[in-house]
Amino acid sequence: MKSRLFYIMVLLTGRLAMNEGNKYPCSNYTQVLSYVPSVGDVDSARCWMEFVNEQFKTENLSTIIKSVEKLEMFLENIALNETTSIIVERLVAHIFRADGHFTGLNISASQERVTSDSDHVANTTIKVHLPKELLKTNENNTIIFCMITSPEKYGQLGILDGRIVGLAVSKKTVLGLQDKVNFSMPLQRPTLESQADKQPSCQFFNFSTNQFYQDGCTTEWKRDEGRVVCSCDHLTYFAVLMVSPSISESDREILSYITLIGCSLSLFFLVVTIVLYATQRGTGTDISLKVHINLSVALILLNLHFLPSQHVAALSSSGPCIYVAVLLHYSLLATFTWTAIEGFHLYLLLVRVFNIYVRRYLLKLSLVGWGFPAVIVIVIAIIDKDTYSRVTLQPSKTNGTAVEMCYLSNDVMKLVTTVGLFALVFVFNLGMLAVTMRRLKSLRTEQTSREKGRARRDTCTVLGITCLLGITWGIIFFSFGQLTTPGLYLFCVLNSLQGFFIFLWFCVFKWKTEDSQPGSDTHYTNSRSA
Repeated sequence: MKSRLFYIMVLLTGRLAMNEGNKYPCSNYTQVLSYVPSVGDVDSARCWMEFVNEQFKTENLSTIIKSVEKLEMFLENIALNETTSIIVERLVAHIFRADGHFTGLNISASQERVTSDSDHVANTTIKVHLPKELLKTNENNTIIFCMITSPEKYGQLGILDGRIVGLAVSKKTVLGLQDKVNFSMPLQRPTLESQADKQPSCQFFNFSTNQFYQDGCTTEWKRDEGRVVCSCDHLTYFAVLMVSPSISESDREILSYITLIGCSLSLFFLVVTIVLYATQRGTGTDISLKVHINLSVALILLNLHFLPSQHVAALSSSGPCIYVAVLLHYSLLATFTWTAIEGFHLYLLLVRVFNIYVRRYLLKLSLVGWGFPAVIVIVIAIIDKDTYSRVTLQPSKTNGTAVEMCYLSNDVMKLVTTVGLFALVFVFNLGMLAVTMRRLKSLRTEQTSREKGRARRDTCTVLGITCLLGITWGIIFFSFGQLTTPGLYLFCVLNSLQGFFIFLWFCVFKWKTEDSQPGSDTHYTNSRSA
């Protein structure tokens, strides 16, 4: 209570303290959270830095970020006649007074010292090069460098050594530099060993969104020198983040073509599958075949709304995008649900072989397969009606153009309803696949040695069931570290062609019923009716 009362009194007397210089102790400068004067001095800047430094020990990260933003504004407003450096434990500031003949600037800093002259700084942590283009030759401006090191706070964001670097020019916004701003940081072996599956990425911090972005920055990892060199075309707060390896622009373009071609082929063959089923449905009443057809319809809906999603998002009207977003999410959930039903149905065939009659079995499966996704979509729309909209994907590194599609924009809902739901389906169906393989192995031991082609048929059966159960979707869970690019290629190829694989399975299932195999469902025809 006394502490709160003290801070209230300080806030009320903050302006007086600023106007009378350093007459009051530094603890009085708490207006860093609420007030930034138009002009400040070095003494007050040091006090503000001490206050922010103390916040790193006690406050949460959100409060610290706001204080750092205000601190940057204050440093830009300092009035001085000469270059000055201020060091307060975690914070290192260098305020360079530029004259009318600016030819560029090199700054070297460690946790104990910072300089912009030719002197060598021992144990240099940061090296910065600011180009001549930054200031016009006839300008007199102040350049601000600020380094903040806090592994216990910034480290949780994945920031290398918990260190961020702020660069600014007083009363000036610097964007689109042709000659880039360069800065380098050390990347030591212990860090590499502890984060072997990560790689450095130069990014800047946006105080409006409290997020890091790569736009306008490139990363050069000099492994032999143990340093990371960042080049950016603007000024703000920068950091080197240790992130999972991302795919290259060329790989991204190739993957896009693979997905487009694969989904188009799947859509075509799925339609052919439905047509063949409709024209020959009188030849059998197998429930398993009807389950496969429902999965095929769900995949048709998924491909129909996925393929045009980017083009619809480019339209000026939001109505079509909302429609595509809703149907795309619904069809994806329906696909996951019907793959789970495939696993449940397989369980009845292989484990509950006898006494498995269920009245109106297909109707009940359909209510779950099509009704459960509808309930999820309706609930989401009620909770947040604006969540189905345009979603911005990662921008291209070559031209900076952001790619948009129509889908679910709420990250939490997206994580729970897609990743969470599929994780449950994947674990269940993976178990069903294991049961199938065990059943095949036990049946194979009962066959005579004279039977030929059994292994080949078993392999085809396992591959077909793997496709029906959606096991290939699980590849995305294993696409991490150095497996990112190969994993994404495998994921795109197998899942974009899932409809084609189902078509092949349908052909084998329909026209080779005489080869009765566990999981092929041919022994299970008239025991249930719709």
